[in-house]
Amino acid sequence: MAKSIQIKSADEILKEETGDIRTLNKYEKKLITIIAVTWALFQLSLASWLILDSIKVRAIHLSFAMSMLFLTVPLSRKEGRFKFFSKKDGIHFTDYGAAIIGVILALYIMFDWEGLAVRMGALNGRDLFMGSFLVLFLLEATRRIIGPALPVIALLFTTWAFFAPHMPYFLSSKAVTMGKYINQVSLSSEGIYGIPLGVSATIVYLFVLLGSMLDKAGAGQFFTTLAISLLGRFKGGPAKAAVISSGLTGLISGSSIANIVTTGTFTIPLMKKVGYPAKKAAAIEVAASTDGQLMPPIMGAAAFIIAEYVNVPYIEVVKAAAIPAFVSYIALFYVTHLEASKLNMKGLRPEDIPSFRKTLKNGFHYIVPIAVLIYELVVLRHSPELAAFRAVIILALIILYQEIKKSINDRETIKSAFKRSFSLITEGFVSGSKNMVVVALATASAGIIVGIVGMGFGGLITQAVEIIARGNVFLLLFITAAASLLLGMGLPTTATYIVMASLTAPIIVNVGGIYGITIPLIASHLFCFYFGILADDTPPVGLAAYASAAIAKANPIATGIQGFLYDLRTAVIPFFFVLNPDLILHNIHSWAQGFLIFAMAVLGAFAFTSAIQGWFIIKNVWAEVPFLLFASLILYHPGSISNYVNVSNNYYIYLIGILILALIYLEQRWRRKTN
Repeated sequence: MAKSIQIKSADEILKEETGDIRTLNKYEKKLITIIAVTWALFQLSLASWLILDSIKVRAIHLSFAMSMLFLTVPLSRKEGRFKFFSKKDGIHFTDYGAAIIGVILALYIMFDWEGLAVRMGALNGRDLFMGSFLVLFLLEATRRIIGPALPVIALLFTTWAFFAPHMPYFLSSKAVTMGKYINQVSLSSEGIYGIPLGVSATIVYLFVLLGSMLDKAGAGQFFTTLAISLLGRFKGGPAKAAVISSGLTGLISGSSIANIVTTGTFTIPLMKKVGYPAKKAAAIEVAASTDGQLMPPIMGAAAFIIAEYVNVPYIEVVKAAAIPAFVSYIALFYVTHLEASKLNMKGLRPEDIPSFRKTLKNGFHYIVPIAVLIYELVVLRHSPELAAFRAVIILALIILYQEIKKSINDRETIKSAFKRSFSLITEGFVSGSKNMVVVALATASAGIIVGIVGMGFGGLITQAVEIIARGNVFLLLFITAAASLLLGMGLPTTATYIVMASLTAPIIVNVGGIYGITIPLIASHLFCFYFGILADDTPPVGLAAYASAAIAKANPIATGIQGFLYDLRTAVIPFFFVLNPDLILHNIHSWAQGFLIFAMAVLGAFAFTSAIQGWFIIKNVWAEVPFLLFASLILYHPGSISNYVNVSNNYYIYLIGILILALIYLEQRWRRKTN
């Protein structure tokens, strides 16, 4: 089975994820290009001069996604008895029809918004027909691009809504009528056209577009080469470079598979070259690329939805996510160092290391749009959409500068530079639109579940989950984590987060309050977000592991297991920031205090990672592991032992953790010297 899986290359896996699986003729390519570029121009117009009602924006956004999906992805990806259902050589006429119908259904709410407002609660036959078929077409579109998991979950919730009186007592309620269901889910701003799709339509598209344009311009290769030039000479240098380059690429990419394809094709062979086994080389790239979605300021699509759900400025989400994200990446950097120490590795040879100065000089312009984005978000505090829009415009000018410079160096005409610039920008627009299809459809379909929960079923879900967790906040956290990992095997991160946040985030806060544990709402939302991300490399399904294993020529299941073991250092962080909100800088306004918390968390991550990896400065003996775990607990969450230590300030407890680490360090140095 493993051999048949590895036939697919990383590029093929990426194309399947984005739905780019059809071979099109030149006319079909032009059609897709026109739709994609028009979508990009529409989104850029919204961020600059075009003012539309939010429902109209969401409807148009969804219509573009539906048309792109039906034209690029066949009904079935496997060739069966009826081959025209799986036609990949061109677009079948039925898919043209499906695209047209999908657009009409998506835009119906926009064309008859005033009439629907008047008929709210008393929909006519046309409303019911259009609303019902919108749900069916949306779920079919979602199935084609994501798979059956999200449509099945949406249908289960729908079934529950209609048959609620026949459910067990703690899930029973009044049955929902068809009119109420369609009004809530299809023809209002509470379901399909709700907050998640709204964030996708106004903010996420521009950030995805920025990342796609940077990738087409060559920024991903620049980040990888820059990281190699900085770290290649050190022990296990290529793996350390993989962590840095994936982190930098994660700034602009919300997809772990795209991250792997961009950086892994270069870093994985170099890791193998210095001695990393194929499985571990692939797993390091998986862990680094998966965590790219944790990196502020973009953090995939979910970060913007968190801001809307929690009702805080986006910059507050970035602030909350900063320490956990950087601690996770530093800990992975440490993992690569421990693996290199175990295998007694060396760095790359000097002739294999690119010049740092030359690399930075040739690619410094790629940093400019990212710097502008961060400056706009953090310093000027502009809205995310305005910041992304300005970064996109500056990047377009940089692409033009880059191509003019090439033309001058190659003694070509300026006209050729303009042609290449136009081509690169167009490719970026097309790539950005294709990458957005999965986000738009996932957020819209997840809106079905959110809409059903909003019809009064939220209280029932709260009651059911509390019964399952027996009112225990720790058990509730483990149930949420496990459910997120299971859902994430079949859903993209954004959809997993939306579903789990709708079902469990408020419950975590409420149950914590019952036990006297103050849990900020943003902490519970980030908890769901983290475990949705970790599902990307959870075996046996994690596609990121398959993509990385294809490059490394390793077993994908073994790669996924190894990657998940590396990701344990990340998996503990959400538990700690829920119980210790200092880690997300909740009510922390002092830079000095923030840096102290960050430094202690890094040491806590080192202690935990050393315990899990079985190595500190030499191989651990079994008796050292409990002490390393205890030190990690103290450094992550000093309040956990405050009741047992007579200390006036929790921050003094940090000294206990530092002392334990120092003693283990000295003991291992002595043991290494005497052996």
